[in-house]
Amino acid sequence: MSTRAEAKATVGDISNGGDLNTAQTHISRKGFCSVRYGMALILHLCNFSILTQQMNLSITIPAMVNNTALPSLPNASTERPPTGSPNRWNETRQASEAVAPVYDWSPEIQGVLLSSLNYGSLLASVPAGYVVGVFGIRYLVGAAFFISSVLNLFIPLAADAGVALLIVLRTVQGIAQVLTSIGQYSIWVKWAPPLERNQLIGITLSGSSLGALLIFLVGGVLSQTLGWPYVFYIFGGIGCACSCLWFLLIYDDPVEHPFISTRERDYIVHSLAQQDCKPDWSVPIKAMMKSLPLWAIIVSHFSEYWYFYILMGYTPTYINSVLQISLTNSGYLSALMLGVTFICTFLGGLLADFLLSRKLLRLILIRKLFTAVGVLLPTVFSVSLSWVTSSFSTTIAFLALCFAAGSLCQTGALLNFLDIAPRYSSFLKGFLLVFSQTSGAISPTVAGVFISQDSEVGWRNVFLLSAAINLSGLSFYLIFAQAEVQDWAKKETVTHL
Repeated sequence: MSTRAEAKATVGDISNGGDLNTAQTHISRKGFCSVRYGMALILHLCNFSILTQQMNLSITIPAMVNNTALPSLPNASTERPPTGSPNRWNETRQASEAVAPVYDWSPEIQGVLLSSLNYGSLLASVPAGYVVGVFGIRYLVGAAFFISSVLNLFIPLAADAGVALLIVLRTVQGIAQVLTSIGQYSIWVKWAPPLERNQLIGITLSGSSLGALLIFLVGGVLSQTLGWPYVFYIFGGIGCACSCLWFLLIYDDPVEHPFISTRERDYIVHSLAQQDCKPDWSVPIKAMMKSLPLWAIIVSHFSEYWYFYILMGYTPTYINSVLQISLTNSGYLSALMLGVTFICTFLGGLLADFLLSRKLLRLILIRKLFTAVGVLLPTVFSVSLSWVTSSFSTTIAFLALCFAAGSLCQTGALLNFLDIAPRYSSFLKGFLLVFSQTSGAISPTVAGVFISQDSEVGWRNVFLLSAAINLSGLSFYLIFAQAEVQDWAKKETVTHL
């Protein structure tokens, strides 16, 4: 009872305009051992698992086919082989054939297979966001995560059955994965205290970078030693195990969680007392379309993901073609870049919450500052690459700084939608996903056209065009972005379509 009374007394100070920072320190001194940080770890593992499932086909397809030449223009899918992986793993193919079947898939079929995951994602993004926002997270998103993991186990059987079945399976898997990706943001609307939201989401999102890092390092080795089907079995099995943890520990609301302490529950509930996050069947589409702060986020998503997909897709190719590094070593260097991203995504969330909790900067200034740094530094370093190609160490350092600084956008504009409309977070995330994936579909194609015409000038044009798009998006965001809940996102003022 004394602990509960202590928590209530502190919460009373918060509700009466007291120092939220003092209250947070008083209540959550051992926050990293709390349920909310345990949930962040589970979501970290879920993102790790989803990313490995998204990339495993691009890693294994060189061992799965007789002719491994992919189309000259990379796919927009997150599974696109960013290292030119067909050639990277060619030396392991003969060993793979001894322990796993191979297929006569043309380059066109391979491209369709790699893109099929995106078919489901694009089709389901907005509907998934709406459904998650209305029906809750725990069972719907947990079931989607489990289905995606189980389908991953059946990919080798589907490949044996035929291309059509494999395309259907991966399309369904894409729908399940987009439900999981969207739903995780809604969790933090009810679980993340304002002064901890950035670091909790940073922990969550860093799982994707760790997943990409690991699949790059071990995917080819597993294909060579055990056979490519085991890549799907292992990472699908990890996903199934993580989904069990999901159902055990993830709950929609801290009030419903059976393992949370009264002290932590009271702190979370009262720190979010002024935030309206109840789901609503209706969505104010007209008001959203007239909202400049929302358009600032949309434009920023498009421009930042343009650059992100080029970095992810072409860094290994750049290292190989410009620096004359072997494809295998360029793959390892790409994994190093992902390791840098993993660390900086986590540290970026911690830094943002530190600045906010110490009242050094207001939330909107943090969003704009992190976005500006995450756009300007990669732009400068990438444009400068053309003049430092003679130095291997300088080039690698510039690329690493591009990845490191770019990860700060995860705590900037890419998270801003939670600030302006927490009650519509799932719908908005699904809506924004359409723009980010559209950007991801266009940018690698445009880059491929430039590079195919003239390598040296092509790379320079790729980075200059990316810089122009990035800076345009940043300018629009800095002018119109806000961090206050918008009128159309407040229950008492919502006018629905």
